[in-house]
Amino acid sequence: MTQSNAQNIGFIGLGIMGAPMAGHLLDAGHRLFVNTRGEVPQPLASGATVCASATEVARQADIVFVMVPDTPDVEKVLFGEGGVAAGLSKGKLVVDCSSIDPIATKDFAQRIIGLGCGYVDAPVSGGEVGAKAASLTIMCGGDEGTFGRVRPLLEKMGKNITLVGNVGDGQVCKVANQIIVALNIAAVGEALVFASKAGADPAKVRQALMGGFASSRILEVHGERMIKRTFAPGFRIALHQKDLNLALQGARALGVALPQTASAAQLMNACSALGHGQEDHSALVRALEAMAQHPVAPDGN
Repeated sequence: MTQSNAQNIGFIGLGIMGAPMAGHLLDAGHRLFVNTRGEVPQPLASGATVCASATEVARQADIVFVMVPDTPDVEKVLFGEGGVAAGLSKGKLVVDCSSIDPIATKDFAQRIIGLGCGYVDAPVSGGEVGAKAASLTIMCGGDEGTFGRVRPLLEKMGKNITLVGNVGDGQVCKVANQIIVALNIAAVGEALVFASKAGADPAKVRQALMGGFASSRILEVHGERMIKRTFAPGFRIALHQKDLNLALQGARALGVALPQTASAAQLMNACSALGHGQEDHSALVRALEAMAQHPVAPDGN
């Protein structure tokens, strides 16, 4: 990238996924202005300009990315004291990659648009692995012109980038994604608990299933985590709980029944009650193991 093509980009929220996402923008040659709640990780600390507040990020950057855990966090970053809104000027753009409430997203967007700026909701899927590999799926809501402006930047962080519809529709799509992922994790967990308690080798069962119609990305990645007991978080149970709560709140408002989603949410609630809320969401299997009084495999495998 030439110096003339480099843009001033802001990134707020440098956690498990935000840090590698921001890193790809820095690696692409853009000038990066960052702010985060904790310590700025290397190499961002040396390659980017660290700002004291979200307001300062918005003053310096033409496009500001936000990647924080939950709806109240986004509201605070955008509109709280020292927030993004106070530093915006006309023509700038806010891109929210967090996974939050679609209804709140529409309200946030209108408030930003009212300042003469653009807004895209662009939640992501793919976890830490996808963030590091720049292979995230990114589900976007916004008008086509604004999306077209931000798409080249999103392409530095992801592979499957879709404009789903208007503002808020990206968040609706992400909720749908989280329903599917949760139910698949539960299905894989049940299958492996069943196989293990029946006396079969769960690793060989998984290997066999990977060649058939039951094969899935969840069976491949999270099935292996369940067997190897590698529950260090790529995406925490506590965050997936939040997403399933959004699904159930939305279903209630729409008059839609989501019985399997409710079941998966209860399994995650059980995991959290057992002290596993900060583990990877593949650890949902721990709730099934507790009920069966049988682990898929011993811890420390």
